[in-house]
Amino acid sequence: MSDLMDERLTLAALAVAVNTALRVPDADGGPVDLADVLRVPAAVEPWRPPVDLYPTPAAALLQRARARLERDGWCQGATVDQDGARCLYGALRAGPADGAELPVMLAVLLDAIRRHFPDEETLPGFKDTHGPRAVFRVLDQAADLAHARNL
Repeated sequence: MSDLMDERLTLAALAVAVNTALRVPDADGGPVDLADVLRVPAAVEPWRPPVDLYPTPAAALLQRARARLERDGWCQGATVDQDGARCLYGALRAGPADGAELPVMLAVLLDAIRRHFPDEETLPGFKDTHGPRAVFRVLDQAADLAHARNL
């Protein structure tokens, strides 16, 4: 019973110390700014493979399109918006692809889309109804597919 009471008293003392510290003015006499006191670690980004991880041309172009969307920003309803953000199709078209590679990339991309969204009929329908998380995931999987197919 005394251990429980000791724990409660310690917790209460800690709460008083924290509440008191929050009310102590800084050297200038103003309230303490918690942004100066508390340091929160930056959000941990998931691992992403380096650009041009794939040696096959279509897979590398799909991966560069993903990197372009991350760098320039992602938008819906326009190929490129006024800030330079691109939609999925705009990111694919911005790459240095010859005319023969674009249909191959689009076919692989539509195949990757249909694996997760079987009811999607077209690329424009997908890009205008799904957010960037789904777009990035599909681009990653399309690059994997293109590489596996040696495209």
